[in-house]
Amino acid sequence: GVGPSDASPDEGVVEDLPLIDEKAVEQLAEGLISHYLPDLQRSKSALQELTQNQVVLLETLEQEISKFKECNSIVDINALFSEAKHYHNKLVNIRNEMMMLHEKTSKLKVSGIDI
Repeated sequence: GVGPSDASPDEGVVEDLPLIDEKAVEQLAEGLISHYLPDLQRSKSALQELTQNQVVLLETLEQEISKFKECNSIVDINALFSEAKHYHNKLVNIRNEMMMLHEKTSKLKVSGIDI
């Protein structure tokens, strides 16, 4: 049969707990916080410093990248100047050849040879 001993095992547990001393709970919480808080604050400041260092590092990297980009554009400009010099030399040679041909044709005309 069903009797008082067959009641739910949780029944009556609340009455068995001693009264919770709120002051003791508050003191335990304060003790726990005071134990962990200094470490947490040190960790927080270390993380902040790390974050600031990362920002500085990122800015420095961006500056270096822009320097490399400038170097590449300078290399391109140098290549352009050397190409321009090459074509300038070609033009000078063509002009010299044209002047030489002009002189030869002038001498031939002076000699009476009709061109």
